[in-house]
Amino acid sequence: MRSRRVVARVVAGLVVALVPAGCTDDSTSGDASASSTSAPDTSATTSTTSTSEPGFDEFTGSIDDFYVVPDPLPVGEPGELIRIQDVDDAGADGGERSVRIMYHSVDAAGRDRATTGTVTVPVDTDEDAGGLPVVTVAPGTVGLASKCALSRTGAPVLDVGVPAVRAMTDYIGMGPAGETMPYLSRESEGHSVLDAARAARQLAGDTSREVAIVGHSQGGHGAQSAHELASSYAPELDVVGTVSLAPAAMFDRTYGGVDDIVSRIVTSMSLYGLATEHDDLRFGDYVSAETAEAGQVMATDCVDTVIATLAPLAARPDYWTADPTITEPAATVLKDNDVGHVAADAPLLLVGGTADERVAPQRVQDLFRRLCTTGQATQLIMLDGADHGTEVPRALPQIGRWLTDRFAGVAANDDCS
Repeated sequence: MRSRRVVARVVAGLVVALVPAGCTDDSTSGDASASSTSAPDTSATTSTTSTSEPGFDEFTGSIDDFYVVPDPLPVGEPGELIRIQDVDDAGADGGERSVRIMYHSVDAAGRDRATTGTVTVPVDTDEDAGGLPVVTVAPGTVGLASKCALSRTGAPVLDVGVPAVRAMTDYIGMGPAGETMPYLSRESEGHSVLDAARAARQLAGDTSREVAIVGHSQGGHGAQSAHELASSYAPELDVVGTVSLAPAAMFDRTYGGVDDIVSRIVTSMSLYGLATEHDDLRFGDYVSAETAEAGQVMATDCVDTVIATLAPLAARPDYWTADPTITEPAATVLKDNDVGHVAADAPLLLVGGTADERVAPQRVQDLFRRLCTTGQATQLIMLDGADHGTEVPRALPQIGRWLTDRFAGVAANDDCS
């Protein structure tokens, strides 16, 4: 195994921008909302073959140009790095460094896809302590368009309270210029989360095989997708446990009130994105011409603008001209991309908030019951008074303890039993 001194050399000079992860419409070249539609500066797109890490390039061009996929795409295995880029924003604390990555993954149609993300590597850990595990994080909804990718911010990957190399995917279709994310695609999300862990192991070099998966909201769906697919898709990884907070799930039902509006917007984003993987699926087949035209915002803007555009339309009871939960081909596509129908060997921690209006508490509880019918060992935590914005910070201490126990080999509680 390569020593931690090699890790420090690979990421030497990198710094971390301590900016909120999110997507806004006020853009600079380094923000998550930075436009990737302008013509790239070809004079700045040079990259040099890494002398410290053969097999991938250390990209020296601009942030925007980093997201222009090489043409032709170099041959590579899932999780293999294509390029990395130094994060050059000020704010590093000296104990860790972050780097943008582009790596190979496989979408639901079986296509090799360039996928982007972030890896945060500790650089001050005692190298005699042995290989660190990997925590791979599935982010929540920021949009479907390239400019919304969280790796553009240069911010470090969420620290969940355990010593680890941390990876976070942007998901397939999010990040690379000109692409659209297949939102809530079980295979594309699951593969990109697992392949981010593989890429982190290649970058850091001395990690253990142990991996934990964490995700919130859309990321809860992505984390559970990776959890269910890991044994067949990435058998070399030893998944010790998965944390799913307020996951998008139970696509066949709504729970009244605000949830009806939220579900219409989420389902619209899913149909629009999944159409990139299903030739017979068209968002416009299920909504009015007015809504279909307004929905084009999903290809160009981030989640706040998408919600502001679609919410007035989604508040109408006649939003759907054909209910996608019962109308083909959408009904089958949505069902096939739901989670909770498959049990994995690793335990699952499922977290919800009793005041969450974006992922209704009953949705989380119904998913728990579904998981129990599969035999999935699941611990359920419902955070009293927590809403969608406070669930992660409220749960972090419990997540840290739960993952510490998993990495230590302690058996997890199973509330299903």
